[in-house]
Amino acid sequence: MFSREEVEALYVQGPEAIYTLVEKLSQRIEQLQGEVQELQRRLNQDSHNSHKPPSSDGLKKKAVRPREKGKRSRGGQQGHTGLTLRLVDEPNILIEHGPSHCAGCGQALSAVAGQWLERRQVVELPEMSALVVEHRRLHKQCPACHSENRGYFPAEVAQTVQYGSRLKAALTYLHVAQLLPYERACAVLADLCGVSVSEGTLDNSLQQCAERLIPVEQAIKAALGQAEVLHQDETGLRVAGKTAWLHTTSTAHLTYYFYHPQRGRAALEAMGILPDFAGVSLHDSYASYWAYACRHAFCHAHLQRELIALEESGETWAKQLRQLFLDIKQRVAACQQAGLTALPAEEAQRYQAEFERSLLEGELHHPPPLPTGKRGRPKQSPARNLLDRLKREREAVLRFMHDFKVPFDNNLAERDLRMMKVKQKISGCFRSQQGARLFCRLRGYLSTLRKQGHALLPALISVFQGSPIMPVLSA
Repeated sequence: MFSREEVEALYVQGPEAIYTLVEKLSQRIEQLQGEVQELQRRLNQDSHNSHKPPSSDGLKKKAVRPREKGKRSRGGQQGHTGLTLRLVDEPNILIEHGPSHCAGCGQALSAVAGQWLERRQVVELPEMSALVVEHRRLHKQCPACHSENRGYFPAEVAQTVQYGSRLKAALTYLHVAQLLPYERACAVLADLCGVSVSEGTLDNSLQQCAERLIPVEQAIKAALGQAEVLHQDETGLRVAGKTAWLHTTSTAHLTYYFYHPQRGRAALEAMGILPDFAGVSLHDSYASYWAYACRHAFCHAHLQRELIALEESGETWAKQLRQLFLDIKQRVAACQQAGLTALPAEEAQRYQAEFERSLLEGELHHPPPLPTGKRGRPKQSPARNLLDRLKREREAVLRFMHDFKVPFDNNLAERDLRMMKVKQKISGCFRSQQGARLFCRLRGYLSTLRKQGHALLPALISVFQGSPIMPVLSA
């Protein structure tokens, strides 16, 4: 603030000094207003209007929007099978409850055959305990020539005392599928089965399982390279106390995880799928993906959140554009249900024209910034940055409208990553890069099998028995 003496000194200098001061103050006010608006925009961001995850919202969340007309009702939907208990025809154990004496005369009825009136069943777990199987190597003498003959242990019985395939598979399942830390996974096995195993046993089991899954992982990776549409995403991962990156490439039936210290082009090159990929890569428009010559598609879940943020700040063009994308999505779904493989040409042209009109309206409100005379690109508003992206990659934005094989959003990849983030929250960071790579291989295998409807524990047993279940690799 200026003191009274400073203001009086400027007044004495004449009108020009006052004009200069007012101009400087106006520029400063304009700059501060811009900073306040930017800070306010950041404060208003949460998971519904930005790329922030829901976990960052905290306990104080905005009220849920009222359900829009046409949306599904609450509860189970039509066609949902449910998990209702039903009677089975052949129970494992049968217990009959009959009267021991006649209620009229007191005669004993234990020897009288009865007819059942009603049956009820209880679904129960068997009493669990460790099963110790002893293998004995025998020698036999031939009664004809008196030669000594010795038996041989199975190949999987290599030590005097060891853990079996089912036990090691259960440990691996608890850690990789259910994301329990080493200590808790061992504790669960001890509580349920009475078997005390060390964390070293679990670690050895994980390494053995991962080594046997190397050919399966390579087969999954090769199959993904031939897919028509790939879902791709990445997220931060703490490894050995440092931030690294977990990348996923997946389809509705296959999942591949890849750990790398970096996020961008170097990681994608090391992964080795995109350089020769000829299909459609569906992603969140991260810059490194655009370096590859395959066709691209935008994730409209990300785009919807960006448009919601602009809509909440009063941008009518953003509201129109967001609704346009939702209308196209609904129309595409209706055409798919009708057995069509593409929108009618007139509808596609009309949607394309509406898209261009919305971009034009947005540009009227957010023209390109004027040159500042300084080095570098002038700073642009988030709205202008989004408009530039939509114009530059309009083909990728509307890919889902022209190609029905391309989904509206990239939620599949986000679901594949979500459990890996849950694992980090439960167990903390990975202690080594090797541990992160092994976990990615194991989790990718189990995620693939779960997508294809396989039971995970029998699949892990098959790995330890030396013949892993191979997932279906074709589309």
